[in-house]
Amino acid sequence: MEEFIQHMINGITIGAFYALVALGYTMVYGVLKMINFAHGDLFMWGAYVGWTALAALLAVIARSGPGLIVPAFVAAMVTVGLIGVLIERMAYRPLRRASRLAPIISALGAAFVLESVARNVWGASYKVYPSALVPDIEWRLLGNVHVGVVQVTVMLVSVLLMAGLYLFVQYTKIGTAMRAVSLDHDISRLMGINVDRIIATVFLIGPALGAAGGVMVGLHYGSFDFTLGWIFGLKAFVAAILGGIGNIPGAMVGGLILGIVESLGAGYISSQWKDVIAYWLLIVILIVRPRGLLGERVAEKY
Repeated sequence: MEEFIQHMINGITIGAFYALVALGYTMVYGVLKMINFAHGDLFMWGAYVGWTALAALLAVIARSGPGLIVPAFVAAMVTVGLIGVLIERMAYRPLRRASRLAPIISALGAAFVLESVARNVWGASYKVYPSALVPDIEWRLLGNVHVGVVQVTVMLVSVLLMAGLYLFVQYTKIGTAMRAVSLDHDISRLMGINVDRIIATVFLIGPALGAAGGVMVGLHYGSFDFTLGWIFGLKAFVAAILGGIGNIPGAMVGGLILGIVESLGAGYISSQWKDVIAYWLLIVILIVRPRGLLGERVAEKY
């Protein structure tokens, strides 16, 4: 029982990363009905920008501590959010009226550009987050079940960000406009909504959340390289499909389920089989419920 609880805690921690990145996929699909394959690499950029901000702060202040994490988070979220807006403006907006294939190819091109630039700027070697930022403290919950400071921080920050996004989309004027644009662009324009601005806002918020996830992955695992976006991006895409692409609560649920399934698979079967188990879960869900667990968000047809 204790082992099961420990695997569940580890799975929820990993699932929180997947959920944050999956939100970016599902938001873009909701308003544009396209998959932003560059989103995983924007997540990777968040890890690099956070690492760079921490290195710069340590060089200037010459003192380590948890207080440095907040400005690193802000720097990563703002920088990557602006990069997301730039990509939308340059790679996606000119192709908005094109066939479905053109934006997909453009998204793949943007992903390769982001990955190549990161490799050339920061190098191909692994980057290591400073280990003294967070106290190495663990709490015992039940017998041998333990949880660390980083795990608690990751879960709390993830829950706050996801809850904030949900409340923003449901109860603000901009959020209402996002939901309107996701149903019909032309009617939204007739209602006075600036569709281009709303889409740019989506490309600001989604990558910013992904960047926060990138910083937390760096803090949790300690090291990363330029392939981080491909690994987590693909898993987050699976999570978005599991929950129901275009459905914000679905992305959250899908990410947590995927993280828990991976952790249980690694613990009770083998860590080498956890990816196979995760993708078989995706296949089963698509066969049984093609629109995902909570359903794909689609416009009603009359």
